[in-house]
Amino acid sequence: SILIVFNLFKMIPSILMAVLIHRLRSDRWQYAYRALLVIPMIVPHLVTLFIWKFFFDPNFGVLNRLLDFTGGKQVLVWLDQHVFQSGVFPEHGPIGWLSQPELILPSLLIWGFPWIGAVGVLIYLAGLQSISPEIYDAAELDGAGAWGKFIHIELPLILTQVRLSLVLLIVGTLQGYGLQLLLLGEDGGPGGRGMVPGLWMFNRAFFAGEFGYACAVGLILFVFILALTWVNQRYVRVE
Repeated sequence: SILIVFNLFKMIPSILMAVLIHRLRSDRWQYAYRALLVIPMIVPHLVTLFIWKFFFDPNFGVLNRLLDFTGGKQVLVWLDQHVFQSGVFPEHGPIGWLSQPELILPSLLIWGFPWIGAVGVLIYLAGLQSISPEIYDAAELDGAGAWGKFIHIELPLILTQVRLSLVLLIVGTLQGYGLQLLLLGEDGGPGGRGMVPGLWMFNRAFFAGEFGYACAVGLILFVFILALTWVNQRYVRVE
């Protein structure tokens, strides 16, 4: 459930990016930004996961080096000692983002930053481009600003695309396990903090040899995803 909330939060930058591209007056620049969004899709997903694994590496990773260079580590250490008092961030030595149970979920939240998914942006752009220019003209006559157009015109009229993204998000979060398997191992990291249903099913089938149990987990996942999809279709209304 926490990962679903994280992924819901990560939908916001994609929606905002799609709106910004849609509002560009130059068709040439719109095409250029769409092309730039498609280019990262050429890189295989597995390669992307290995890049993020290196990003979190405690000794050579970009994240720890960036924190050391900017002084962010001292800020985290001070907050840890005087506010949270959890002992997660050591004053001396590297931060183990994937080796400490308390940092597993924050690491999964950081993953994918700045959270602009190429597929999501293109889906929202398709919905935005179907909005009639006359609607924008009427909104400008009524004195609507940039924020008013987004709240009252663009967001309501792309709810069909948002609903599709919600379905894909639910399915991907519950049954996906590649990220957790590569970053945290088959046990979901220390204390199983990164364990998700898909990884648990994979663990039971291929590491514990409990194929019947794994099939039962898969069936429960199917029913659960079907129920959440029905709720999404029922309550995320497009009028």
